[in-house]
Amino acid sequence: MSDMSATVTPTDNGFHVDGYEKITYDFRFVDHIFDPKKSDLADCYKTWGRCLVIIDNNVHKIHSQALENYFSIYNIKCTIKVIESGELRKTMKTKLEIIDTFAEYGLVRKEPVLVIGGGVLTDVAGYACASYRRKSNFIRIPTTLIGLIDASVSIKVGLNHEKLKNRLGAYHAPIMTFLDFSFLKTLSEGHIRNGFAELIKISVVGEKTVFDLLDKYGEQLISTRFGYLDGSSDEIRHVGKQINYLGIKKMLELEVPNLHEVMLDRVIAFGHTWSPTLELTPTIPLRHGHAINIDMAFSVTIAWKRHLISIEERDRILHLMSRVGLTLDHKLFQIDLIWKAMRSIMLTRDGHQRAAMPHSIGQCVFLNDLTHDELESILREHKEIVKVYPRSGDGLDAYIDQNDYAEISDSDAANMISIKELNGEAVLDLVSSTALLTKTIEMNGFTHTNILPVII
Repeated sequence: MSDMSATVTPTDNGFHVDGYEKITYDFRFVDHIFDPKKSDLADCYKTWGRCLVIIDNNVHKIHSQALENYFSIYNIKCTIKVIESGELRKTMKTKLEIIDTFAEYGLVRKEPVLVIGGGVLTDVAGYACASYRRKSNFIRIPTTLIGLIDASVSIKVGLNHEKLKNRLGAYHAPIMTFLDFSFLKTLSEGHIRNGFAELIKISVVGEKTVFDLLDKYGEQLISTRFGYLDGSSDEIRHVGKQINYLGIKKMLELEVPNLHEVMLDRVIAFGHTWSPTLELTPTIPLRHGHAINIDMAFSVTIAWKRHLISIEERDRILHLMSRVGLTLDHKLFQIDLIWKAMRSIMLTRDGHQRAAMPHSIGQCVFLNDLTHDELESILREHKEIVKVYPRSGDGLDAYIDQNDYAEISDSDAANMISIKELNGEAVLDLVSSTALLTKTIEMNGFTHTNILPVII
């Protein structure tokens, strides 16, 4: 929530307004949030007697019965709107669909909408709340690792515009974020790996203790879903909770003094200089964690060449990334894209590069003097370095899967795709077939099997 304090002072030819916005919101760790014995969520809706839920379709499939039962026990009327999940639904169309739901429901201005899902849904639904009647309250329950330790920490909400990542949005804080890491139990390794990249991000430039734990336990954390799978050891459960707590704490310490991004030297922008352009460039987009990891891996090589980190630190970071299956490079990650991305991000960063780099593991420095020739030279060396890693630096589950695609219309059902490898790019050929077709895709040296919808 927020409130303003302001003064108005007459000037010689008008008035001057000096205002300050107070923002208050809470985070609460609650495992098994829909356990009827835990009233934390219900307490937020008792005075309203009802709750409008905007929920990710994948989360709804698994948790709808527990959700409905929970509110029924507390005698709170629950109205559920299911939204198709995935990066390709992070659009204005989805936002307007949610806003129409608010209107049909008769949402009262201060009544908090309950948003349950991954980072994509919490971003889009949060933006809908920021827009509806100019500002509506919401409560957030992130359900993916990337949502829990990254998207949930910021007050930024928004959506993509065509191939432009997060180009439209606002700053709008929820009144409460419930952090329930037990949702990780239901996620695939691919989604855990996707979020793991954000933990690498914050640890490499801000929290060495977390990096050391990730380095020691990385593979176990992914395979056990941070200790939430049955049969996980007490040690890995404890480590998982420690990492998540410290990672969120560091993210908040870095974000809270700069919620509206007035200061543009941002430590948590590590991995976000070139990735916003790269992520949506392949025909089948990269998952966010893999896109930022490519950016981070290249930044690590730059930091080594600039003598900001040692070769031992460089190899330790790259080795961790590779061990957990994150992507170190991409065939489309070439100097033309890098330079285009640099020019684009400088528009966001007030005309400066402000490229976040590790300065020894756990610390950060910003570069503003990277040249085209230097980047091109380091890129050539970086590509040679990563070739020695497993899969030649390619990642596992690096591309969004069928759950990340938007729905197709009936009119498009006859237009299908086949996919082939061509210089690292998935190329679409239109063929006539049924609405969905399972394809095995060779991408960057590994096999990727998915059910793929039309992309026109």
